[in-house]
Amino acid sequence: MIKPITLYPAIDLKDGACVRLRRGEMADATVYSNDPGAQAASFAAQGCAWVHVVDLNGAFAGKSENQAAVRAILAAVRVPVQLGGGLRDMAAIAGWLEAGVSRVILGSVAVKNPALVFDACKSFPGQVAVGIDARDGFVATEGWAETSQMQAVELAQRLEDAGAAAIIYTDISRDGMLSGLNLDQTFGLAAATKIPVIASGGVGSDADLIALRDRARVAQGGTVAGVIVGRAIYDGKVNVPGALAILGAV
Repeated sequence: MIKPITLYPAIDLKDGACVRLRRGEMADATVYSNDPGAQAASFAAQGCAWVHVVDLNGAFAGKSENQAAVRAILAAVRVPVQLGGGLRDMAAIAGWLEAGVSRVILGSVAVKNPALVFDACKSFPGQVAVGIDARDGFVATEGWAETSQMQAVELAQRLEDAGAAAIIYTDISRDGMLSGLNLDQTFGLAAATKIPVIASGGVGSDADLIALRDRARVAQGGTVAGVIVGRAIYDGKVNVPGALAILGAV
């Protein structure tokens, strides 16, 4: 039996508020809530088993910038929280895990300092995910402001033995655009690694979640274990209970 796909509702933090960007452009942000804790509590109350949080300012700055908002989220929910954005050293990783974050997401540093990923996974087994954000198949870093010469599949395979709990794969061109997930790249990446993959970027309707679920049913090799949904929920194009029902009926 294929396991249900986990829904990760997204809270992206910019200047203390919950926002969504289009294609990762900080100048193209829509503010949805000025109370991140309440937003997280709403997701938990609707049945979400996780909350996905990204410190957007931190992703650009290279260090946590929305600490008060993240702590408000941690105080508001009992469900596990995964956090990315600006985590570039062991002190930052350890600090947030000690503060109550269940899983940290390492993105830019996975390209620039892969040894840190190995060290973090060894020190905190099951609590480290790798964020692979791709533009035209190549890994982007520094809050997506830079594009490397490394392909997403190559990075995943380089980190194969690190022991990461998951890979979060985002197609930047689709993020916040409500145009549907890039299923071919997502499942292609999953087939190339033994690490479970969480799909991200582009969910715009229940139909996109159904397509993901149905593709998971027939996928050969690899595991797509979760999906991150942001703007579609905030814009009312996807409702959380309905999404959970779709993803749980694999």
